Amino acid sequence: MATTRARYMISVTQEMHADIENFRFENRYETRSSAVEALIRLGLNAAKNQSGVPIKAPAPTIESVEELLFEAIDHYKKKDLP
Repeated sequence: MATTRARYMISVTQEMHADIENFRFENRYETRSSAVEALIRLGLNAAKNQSGVPIKAPAPTIESVEELLFEAIDHYKKKDLP
């Protein structure tokens, strides 16, 4: 199926994979992609300051995307989502 959406390929640790899968099933996401998209959105929202203006950041790297995913997973585990 063709899509106009951008695609990313990242590698994650076994621990992060397990956390993503737990997040996916606990929140009943149909696909891993939709769960990862939600986690990225949570991480991006967490990166905004109180006024809602995105914080200026350098161009993302694989490591920074992975860090955002870990941060989103940590927020989820603590149940302190924005």
